[in-house]
Amino acid sequence: MRSALAIAVAVLAALPAVLVRSGNLAAPVEVATLFYGVAIVGAAFAMSWAAEAAEHDIPRALALTVVALLAVFPEYAVDIVFAFKAGADPSFAPYATANMTGSNRLLLGLGWPTVSVLAWLARGQRQIRLTRDAVLPLLFLGIATLYSFSLPLRASISPIDSVILIAVFGVYALLAARQGTQEPDLIGPAARIGRLPTAARRLSVLALFVFAGVVIALSAEPFADGLVHTGARLGIDEFLLVQWLAPLASETPEFLVAALLALRGKAVTGITLLLSAKVNQWTLLIGSLPLAFSLGAGHLAGLPLDARQTGEVLLTAAQSLFGVAVLASLSFELSEAMLLAGIFVAQLIAGGVLRAALHESESANIELYVVSIVYIVLGLLFLFHARDTLRRLVRGDRTVMEPTDLDGEAEQPYAA
Repeated sequence: MRSALAIAVAVLAALPAVLVRSGNLAAPVEVATLFYGVAIVGAAFAMSWAAEAAEHDIPRALALTVVALLAVFPEYAVDIVFAFKAGADPSFAPYATANMTGSNRLLLGLGWPTVSVLAWLARGQRQIRLTRDAVLPLLFLGIATLYSFSLPLRASISPIDSVILIAVFGVYALLAARQGTQEPDLIGPAARIGRLPTAARRLSVLALFVFAGVVIALSAEPFADGLVHTGARLGIDEFLLVQWLAPLASETPEFLVAALLALRGKAVTGITLLLSAKVNQWTLLIGSLPLAFSLGAGHLAGLPLDARQTGEVLLTAAQSLFGVAVLASLSFELSEAMLLAGIFVAQLIAGGVLRAALHESESANIELYVVSIVYIVLGLLFLFHARDTLRRLVRGDRTVMEPTDLDGEAEQPYAA
């Protein structure tokens, strides 16, 4: 009953937005933006449940490409709208970068630590030992992260970057498909849908996909425009609003699934889920922006990065490097999670105060570089600390990867 109620709530959450979009309900721009944001959250949950349940019927190789694209579609939709608009109106370019950097930093700065903290609160677990399922996404996140440092150096994200980053994801998906097939470990509404008879399950999955796709198509553009207009009307920095509010709407399902897994004693699975999501974002999301920008411009062109965007992308790359370095030892300590969250929150507050309260844009840009250096230095230190583990991985020593979590309960891999 709880699962059925959750699905009903996700569907009903889109009703006000549909009424506003169709002209049957009048609302101020601030209220309409809220309605569109709630609709995207509901659609994101529906898409997530459908994508997970579909793994019962879709071959793993196909699931890793098609289903992964569908599952991340809600969080890409708003960003692609901004990038497309930027092709015709360059003033929208900063918002495309804002949404991309915000979603990436939220996933790592809050998502990973949340799993660690919940594992500690629920089971007293102060350390999460990663399994071999996390090694492949960790490797490809490292590759994508190293490449991403070239973006701020060139002050643009070009169509060539799209080709390279999408190719990196393609190779990752291909290698992941060869790791074997496991029964998906589903929870909540996805598990409820997965237990249905074959015909009913497939029909339910299709219905949720259609519902989510229609709602996102109706809501993405007015939500994107509404965020900008709401910020201007309320005197809030539009960039900060786009950077943090929009990603919160689309990241909620992934955060909730990972949190529930941690509470169920499957913290490793939760971290692996968020790690895979980070690979998707750091390859597909970035790679899609120049393509959308080129479509909006009517010709091939790179998404430009101004001084602020250059710093934001550098900071996101530096945080990603630190995240990879933290997990390079194939463990995730509670203290490391707190450090990761602490730096993220401190930077978020400092940047917000400098820009929104003190209006010190130049100082805020310098702050981005200072925190980036902190991340890079810490990342190098953690990589040095994990050098023995990395050597053993390079030599192919499989004993370095523990098959169980610290509590001794074997975990089932989670296909993200």
